[in-house]
Amino acid sequence: MKKVVGIIVAIAAVLLIGYFLFVYYATYSEGFRSGELIKITHKGLLFKTWEGEISQGVSESQHFSFSVEGSEDEVIQQLKDMQGQQVKLTYKERFATFPWLGDTKYFVTEVEKTIRE
Repeated sequence: MKKVVGIIVAIAAVLLIGYFLFVYYATYSEGFRSGELIKITHKGLLFKTWEGEISQGVSESQHFSFSVEGSEDEVIQQLKDMQGQQVKLTYKERFATFPWLGDTKYFVTEVEKTIRE
């Protein structure tokens, strides 16, 4: 009986680890978004995460919310410096997220300033 319980626990542990690895490393899509950077904030009670938002038009429905992993120090600093300016974001979309990574499934990996013409 102990052997059966041990096997079940081992299988459950492998499945759980597999799920966490899949959610963290597998990306659903990658892409770019452009707009005016209207918000970058460090928020949360238990887990402090970096969250931001760009406006891609006039209405609320044209806002793009994103997260930035805490290890992306350069991206976070660039976003802080470019608030209120036109930016182009490179992001990856995950299937899901964890509370300690961010509020959204969209994670910015690069940011660059754009110039309106």
